[in-house]
Amino acid sequence: MRRHIVFVLMALAAIGMVVAGARALLPDRRDTAAADRATARALALHRLGNPTGARNAAQDAVAADTGSARAQVVLALMQLQLGDGAGGEASLDRAAAIGGFDMARVRQLRGHALLLQGEAERALAELDAADRRYLAYADRVRAQALMALGDYAGAQALLEAAVAERPGDARAWVALSRYRERAGDLAGAITASATAVALNPRLHDALAQRAAMVRAQYGLVAALPWYERALERDGAHHDTLVAYAATLGDAGRPRAMLAAARRAAEARRGSPDALYLQAVLAARGGRFELARAIWQRTGGVFDGTPGGLLLGGILDLHEGNYSRAVAQLGELVAEQPMNLTARRLLATAYMRADASRNAIDVLAPMVARGDADALTLTLAARAHERIGEHGVAAGLIDRAALPIRAPGGGFDEGADPAVLRAEAARRPGEPGAMVALLRGLIERGDNGAALAQARDLARRYPGVPQAHIIHGDVLMQGGRAGEAAEAYRRAAAVRFDEPVMLRLVEASEAAADRAGAQRALALFLSQNPSNTVALRMTAHWQLAAGEADAAVDTLERLRARLGDRDAALLSELAAAYGAVGEPEVALRYAAAAYAIAPQNVAVVDGYGRALAAAGDRAGARQLWTRALAIAPGHRRIARDLAAVAGAGGA
Repeated sequence: MRRHIVFVLMALAAIGMVVAGARALLPDRRDTAAADRATARALALHRLGNPTGARNAAQDAVAADTGSARAQVVLALMQLQLGDGAGGEASLDRAAAIGGFDMARVRQLRGHALLLQGEAERALAELDAADRRYLAYADRVRAQALMALGDYAGAQALLEAAVAERPGDARAWVALSRYRERAGDLAGAITASATAVALNPRLHDALAQRAAMVRAQYGLVAALPWYERALERDGAHHDTLVAYAATLGDAGRPRAMLAAARRAAEARRGSPDALYLQAVLAARGGRFELARAIWQRTGGVFDGTPGGLLLGGILDLHEGNYSRAVAQLGELVAEQPMNLTARRLLATAYMRADASRNAIDVLAPMVARGDADALTLTLAARAHERIGEHGVAAGLIDRAALPIRAPGGGFDEGADPAVLRAEAARRPGEPGAMVALLRGLIERGDNGAALAQARDLARRYPGVPQAHIIHGDVLMQGGRAGEAAEAYRRAAAVRFDEPVMLRLVEASEAAADRAGAQRALALFLSQNPSNTVALRMTAHWQLAAGEADAAVDTLERLRARLGDRDAALLSELAAAYGAVGEPEVALRYAAAAYAIAPQNVAVVDGYGRALAAAGDRAGARQLWTRALAIAPGHRRIARDLAAVAGAGGA
């Protein structure tokens, strides 16, 4: 027995030595001084507008003293600033479990955590009980909760009262800017964002919101310096890195986009947003297998979202999974009926699935427009050919060949004006409902009723771009192009995007203001240098003005983006190279265009011109004869044919 007791005592002593040794190897988890220093650093970084740095410092404080409730509360605050509701709530729960901190002081943080997790009503209950000392914070969160519940009027009143009572509070101005952006008052959002930056030019959130507003108002290139300023304050801010990467990609800077997306992935491991951007970049570069591999790693986060439906549909198309492509792109078109890219892709998917009649139906609203583009018309023609309607197809091919388009007109979504009127009455404070009603009236030719209401809408909502756009559209329908251009300029002063640019250019030209149209196009292209629509228009005008060298540069930029399967682009390149005195290059491009679209009269004519310039009159005569067979009334081709025949081209 004595030997047994001695053995037990020795074993216990050994265990004690092991535990003591292990504790000696572990870091001190109750270093109060280190925790206090890290907490102070976190709060200082928070005041300086660096939320990620503040969060990291707060994590250091918790690591230094796991028993500090105060450190856990500070960590919760920083997590909430970065949109981490679940993490913030967990930190608050740990603080409550540790004890020693008055949790009644952080009801506003608990409310914020609940809101970020989609529990707006529970959040409001917490905010109502918040300490009055933290009213500014609580009001900002309360406004977000009211918006989540659809009470935009309540949110507006709360935020406007906040900036009136605390006009020097930059965070309040950021919150007001975000509210106005969501409510459609873009001009008000722009003004509020500028005020926030003026009050605190070091605050990351103010700089990031200003970047978003500059992108909306002026364009991609103008926004980049603002994103870079925001990242100077917080270089690891995940959401800002994602927005910056997306802007770089849209501006045609793929390498910089990839670098920013990778930084976002480092800032948040496994970030679905960073993976999505990298998948988009791979798809744009034609690396569809890589895009699919990256896309699958997002874990379905983007399933059902517009971006996810578009990317998924494109990948399905390239993989030959046409039924799934139809499902995804069909859902996107149903959600965004004016998304023309999605309509073309959906039509392509239907045709590849041997459902050409469905493709015709999808393209019908676009084909009905006078300014339908050549790609849409050609796609529709192919669909009609597949069901044996060769006469209709020939007519569409003829339209696609025309270098000049008719005025655009509307885009009929088929909505009943009575339904739209009822919806506008149900949502009296929302300009979007009124815009939908006015568009329905325009489609049905009721311009008289639409004009008065559109003018009133633009007057009541001067900061809402759509109000000015619909006013301009009504004026254009009534043949008042000059006034329409003014309305579109007011829209462009708030948000200068592609639809506004196209309307402004069209209205300016219709009002005989070519200089104004050129200024609008040049300004838009300077901020959106990779926009294919703007590049095409610029090249057209450069060729027409005899600026062949500039046209070559513009068209080659387009070819770098679109590849070598666009017959109209290749034909224009042939014309441009012919004009700069490079007939051999022109002939190569003209032949390539003809190989793609031998029934397109403009392409056939261009090939004939290239052959004539290269000295092949017999070839030119053959091509122009073919062109006249496609378009018998084309006078200029008839003159060219007569000239080459008279010169002995046989």
